[in-house]
Amino acid sequence: MAGIYIHIPFCRKACHYCNFHFSTLLKGKNDFTQALLKEIELQNNYLQNEAIQTIYFGGGTPSLLEKNELFEIMKQLIQHYNIHEKAEITLEANPDDIDKEKLQEWKEAGVNRLSIGIQSFFEEDLKWMNRAHNAEQARNCISLAQQTGFDNLSVDLIYGTPTLTDEKWRENIGIAVTMNIAHLSCYALTVEPGTALQKMITQRKKEDIDTEKQARHFLLLIDWLEQSGYEHYEISNFAKPGYRSRHNSSYWSGEKYLGFGPSAHSFSGQYRQWNISDNALYIQSLLQNTIPFEKELLTTTQHLNEYIMTSLRTREGLNLSYVEEKFGKPISLQLKMNSKKFIENQNLSLNNMQLQLTKEGKLFADGIAADLFFTGSCDDANIVQPELSSGKAPLK
Repeated sequence: MAGIYIHIPFCRKACHYCNFHFSTLLKGKNDFTQALLKEIELQNNYLQNEAIQTIYFGGGTPSLLEKNELFEIMKQLIQHYNIHEKAEITLEANPDDIDKEKLQEWKEAGVNRLSIGIQSFFEEDLKWMNRAHNAEQARNCISLAQQTGFDNLSVDLIYGTPTLTDEKWRENIGIAVTMNIAHLSCYALTVEPGTALQKMITQRKKEDIDTEKQARHFLLLIDWLEQSGYEHYEISNFAKPGYRSRHNSSYWSGEKYLGFGPSAHSFSGQYRQWNISDNALYIQSLLQNTIPFEKELLTTTQHLNEYIMTSLRTREGLNLSYVEEKFGKPISLQLKMNSKKFIENQNLSLNNMQLQLTKEGKLFADGIAADLFFTGSCDDANIVQPELSSGKAPLK
């Protein structure tokens, strides 16, 4: 299964916590669209005509695209790629961009899944994050989308902010469940270097993050959503049966994907490449029929470590039989041995060659994965396992 990701690098307003690549200068959007169309044409051999099962418009804010821009992009994709007739086509949208006209345009363009950046249903939280929408829009946009025929809806929610109490967090989840949302992506607020939030915390203009509160919110989240019939299929993602994100699942299972737009990443199965994170240079390069990207060939060790990281985040976990088949029996045996301490402290479980995070272990997922990483070459019989810490912090 191959997928396509399209990065739309524009936002109306900068959220204080965001460190994704974007610009609030919308005047360059028309030139960007033409450059994007050129990149789609130039990259048409990357996936070697494999059937495209998923398309994902991310950003930035893809819901800022005008009707003609979205239709042009979809037309170009259909012209140059083998799009499966039942492809999952997701568009990220902000509540303040959603109205009946826009929703109908998205459906006409072929979008069949929306990922809405709600973050919270409470005004105080939205103001603290510097979101562009308000609490009323957060609820109304969901109802409008459902009335227009979008039943495959995902919403993003953020927990662990200073303004979010345990009770408000429960209400946020309760609203999403009551509104029959099929998929939820829930993230602990992270203070990323270089963001406005990091600067304001350093200057003591905003309260710092309480990691114990975040851990509590995460564990409560798991309980509440599992009781409501949602499947916790990845650290940050919950879905009703049949509504997992097919696009994101392909990342975690190591499928090929092709990314378009500034900062977008691609993976061929052997190579990883990423476009330059600069709108002006991206546009200028494409005008000269050049794609501005860097590229690296992944080593066997990098492939193994990526599998460790991504598989442990999922409900299914890490398959030691797959590791043995792909990387050799000595690697599988060492990985099993290195996992022993996490099994003993009940952060991991081992069942039928599947290593899986326990509920408590999910709080330590990044640290556990890093501790299991291999250094050196997987072709070397004398692999040295590094000693790394695994501090307690909820994952993004």
